[in-house]
Amino acid sequence: MTVSVPFPPSTSLGLPATVPGCWISGSPAEGSGDIHRIIDPATGAPVTALTLATARDVDAAVRSARAAFPGWSGAAPAERAAVLTTLARALERDAELFAREEVAQTGKAIRLAREFDVPGSIDNIDFFAGASRNLEGKAAAEYSPDHTSSIRRDAVGVVGSITPWNYPLQMAVWKVIPALAAGCTVVLKPSELTPLTTLRLARLATESGLPDGVFNVVTGTGAEVGAALAGHRGIDVLTFTGSTAVGRTVMAQASTNGTRVQLELGGKAPFVVFDDADLEAAVHGAVAASLINGGQDCTAATRAIVADSLYDDFVAGVAELMERVVVGDPYDPDTDLGSLITLAHRDRVDGMVQRARAAGFRIVTGGSAPDLPGAFYLPTLIADVTEDAEVYRDEVFGPVLTVSRHSGDDDAIRRANDTDYGLAASAWTTNLYRAQRASREIDAGCVWVNDHIPIISEMPHGGVGASGFGKDMSTYSFEEYLTVKHVMSDITGVSRKAWHRTVFGATQ
Repeated sequence: MTVSVPFPPSTSLGLPATVPGCWISGSPAEGSGDIHRIIDPATGAPVTALTLATARDVDAAVRSARAAFPGWSGAAPAERAAVLTTLARALERDAELFAREEVAQTGKAIRLAREFDVPGSIDNIDFFAGASRNLEGKAAAEYSPDHTSSIRRDAVGVVGSITPWNYPLQMAVWKVIPALAAGCTVVLKPSELTPLTTLRLARLATESGLPDGVFNVVTGTGAEVGAALAGHRGIDVLTFTGSTAVGRTVMAQASTNGTRVQLELGGKAPFVVFDDADLEAAVHGAVAASLINGGQDCTAATRAIVADSLYDDFVAGVAELMERVVVGDPYDPDTDLGSLITLAHRDRVDGMVQRARAAGFRIVTGGSAPDLPGAFYLPTLIADVTEDAEVYRDEVFGPVLTVSRHSGDDDAIRRANDTDYGLAASAWTTNLYRAQRASREIDAGCVWVNDHIPIISEMPHGGVGASGFGKDMSTYSFEEYLTVKHVMSDITGVSRKAWHRTVFGATQ
């Protein structure tokens, strides 16, 4: 394992000591709650501070979004597309600033922020700028001989969104941009750990021509601001990305008003290696897919389920490659793996690893924190893990991959599906029929074949089971933000309809 030397905190952001914690009605706003410090998890140094929002600020933001809804939903799709296109170009212009700010609040490696987070967000905005002008529906026609029927797809109203800390910018874009493209207005609660790029995105959106009140941000805790947003009567749709446990709480809070919800929750993605797989490809894929964003990714590969004939070589190859990963200064472009989000989260990850060690599972490499400031954890491979193990069944959300054997195709698919989660999975094989079977029979919202992790704006993201329901990205995500309205118009001009006889036949 290569661990870079201790490094000083970055001072290149130029942020003031305090920043406004909210963006309401097109302007920065102070929250009415407590002062909260944003900490660089790679160094423990403060980045800036802000005043957290409270339920009162949520109410102000929802009222602002409600007031802005008629104008924004009534704008022509081309008008909305023009604003989103301008926003994409503005984000492109400020890409480096967004990348560095993302690193400062998350501790992730800047190469990931520069090459994945920011360009992916730009592409997503560009996609929805075009998609907003191409809403599909069933063809207008005379499905009844006396009427013409047509479908309207109308913006659902005010959207409340709650986003996590692992991909602050991308998650904000995934939630906000399709809602805006559909004509909705939004109140977004980012994690209080990582609100900076979300607040900057809101500012940039206003500068790009988004009308005041269409996109509002309230930074606060889940216990107060998240609960206030989920239970607010002025919210028409609530979308949430985060853990399964919190997602169930959010759904219960939203249910008090019968609010529609969309949930993208946890995952425990299987990485199934069949006996005919390209071993080199599988080894490289497993390391990349398990370590992306420090493993703090709900689609990350977490359970390698490997054919017995390839097992030993797979374990050796993954361990050797993990040991070459460079851990350290997130701002160094040669760094592969930055820090985890907090010291508390690092200790949670380590606790699961140490319990796996105590249970007798083999820690092939890693299994501890390096001698660095901040919340770092070494890439960790745990072999010979049984199906009942905590580290096999529960979401670790760190740079940890478990490996177990399978005895054949039936056993591999059974093991892949032996989980409450169903967000993502991958199958590694050179046999077309085996790949097709795996893609059919593995229960997940996304199944990759001979790869694991890539996402594209044109295709949906979302899971089944304990991983939630509904979709982010792609035009499928519009289903979360639009209502389908049937309009049926008489084409006969006849005053007395034949069907009236079913109600007042004797008097007709």
